[in-house]
Amino acid sequence: MKLHFKKYQATGNDFVLLDNRNGLIKLSDDDVKRICDRHFGVGADGLMLIEKHPSLDFNLVYYNSDGSQSLCGNGTRAAMKMASSLGIVNGKASFNAYDGPHVAEIAGEVVKVKMKDVTIEEGTTSINTGSPHEIRFVDSLAKYPVVNAGRSLRNQLNANVNFVELVSDSTIYVRTYERGVEDETLSCGTGVTAAALAAYFKGYNSPVCIKTLGGDLSVQFLTKTYGHTVTFTDIFLIGPAKMVFEGDLEL
Repeated sequence: MKLHFKKYQATGNDFVLLDNRNGLIKLSDDDVKRICDRHFGVGADGLMLIEKHPSLDFNLVYYNSDGSQSLCGNGTRAAMKMASSLGIVNGKASFNAYDGPHVAEIAGEVVKVKMKDVTIEEGTTSINTGSPHEIRFVDSLAKYPVVNAGRSLRNQLNANVNFVELVSDSTIYVRTYERGVEDETLSCGTGVTAAALAAYFKGYNSPVCIKTLGGDLSVQFLTKTYGHTVTFTDIFLIGPAKMVFEGDLEL
């Protein structure tokens, strides 16, 4: 089977995207693994299919490179760029993803995606922003053993692990070990979102600027406080996404 694909990156998170509006593409877990393999395939952190949806602009199916499924914040931003290039959306869109409907808007290379509301009790280190994340605040993150420490925690908790350094009053530095990829990635959209919400309890207010190995992102939000519990609403993940190349592959 020959497939036409486009390769996108969103702050270093890279993805293979397929236009499946005709519904003809059927992929097995092994197909996804083969396509995402960096030696024997195109190479990517994940794979996405853009499909038709009965009431929204499009349906987004996301696979991690191991064939598992989840929400991917950076992936949704890349998918918005492709949907725009296909003429499916123009500026603003509503689409369905792994955790349900989302809205997004695009201006040039910058894409702004609305995430689901999140309720967190002060002091918690486990935050689900569409995918489960564990947060650890550390010093000297540039020298921190992210892969070894992240793999150990990932296996214990079955979650992505984010190591966060508080840089200034409005900026944090985040490095993420991603399950499904089973390695550190250059950026993780749901991960930096979780980190930004956790930083709120450290005195950070919206918008929180995030530095990652793959580039800069920002997260903005509103809050409702109930004692030691905070509900975060109107959460937006904001950052660039762009196409890298396109081609055909044989499965």
